[in-house]
Amino acid sequence: VVIAMLPACAFGVWNFGVRALIMLISTTVSAVLTEYIYEKLMHKPITIGDLSAVVTGMLVGMNMPATAPWWMGALGSVFGILVVKQLFGGLGQNFMNPALGARCFLMISFAGQMTSFAYDKAVGLKYLSGKQLDAISGATPLAMIKDGSMNLDWAQVLKMFLGTTGGTIGETSALCLLIGAAYLLIRKVISWRIPVCYLATFAVFYLIFGGHGFNLMYLAAEFCGGGLMLGAFFMATDYVTSPITPKGQIVFGILLGVLTGIFRIFGASAEGVSYAIIISNLMVPLIEKVTIPVPFGKEGIKDGK
Repeated sequence: VVIAMLPACAFGVWNFGVRALIMLISTTVSAVLTEYIYEKLMHKPITIGDLSAVVTGMLVGMNMPATAPWWMGALGSVFGILVVKQLFGGLGQNFMNPALGARCFLMISFAGQMTSFAYDKAVGLKYLSGKQLDAISGATPLAMIKDGSMNLDWAQVLKMFLGTTGGTIGETSALCLLIGAAYLLIRKVISWRIPVCYLATFAVFYLIFGGHGFNLMYLAAEFCGGGLMLGAFFMATDYVTSPITPKGQIVFGILLGVLTGIFRIFGASAEGVSYAIIISNLMVPLIEKVTIPVPFGKEGIKDGK
């Protein structure tokens, strides 16, 4: 998983500069140190060697705006590892994805800074009123599509696919995320069921309720914008917080697609992936309970037993 995330991280550093690298380092180091210190103090086996804390730290960094201060990302990693993961028993016991728990914690605590984006390559604008600009602050393409302030065309969709737009460090380049996803699928690290059902359900929901009819350009923009690709392949597929049954993974993916569609289309925010995954994480025990396969040769469940 770490290898699969490297293309998106590398592009994020190229896209946003050294501040993105500092953020990724701070979140990753904080996650590893938090896990080590907690397990040392609690006299538990040290588990940083399994690299799960590294994955969490990288995901937290990828979900951060490059303009946010480094300590904010570090605080998110501490919350994700300590509160969401370790206080519930450590790896395998957490009820939600630690990185998403950290993102939602930061969104609630520092809403302004978590939704403030600056992009130094935006539209090639270098000068304004005779002054050179270091960066341009503004809404993400996804937010502009939602409020109708962007005249969307295929050239803009291509920029969103390549990643030369504003957003969080690791979510802008759908191309890099798909490269990493292909690696995970080829190595059979993740199953296709969750991401495919997630994206397919969202596509159907958006085409029906999105308000743009059967417009594939807007659907492509929704796919490439925000955290949909990052969430579908790297966070919704987390082993601990997703169903293990094949039918359960399909149900889980459908639920994710419907919730994301509801949040993006009918919600106040243009995004909704994080909350959709967390809510679906809470439903995993119920999903697994109703999708447990009946053993071969058995007649089936009777009287609820």
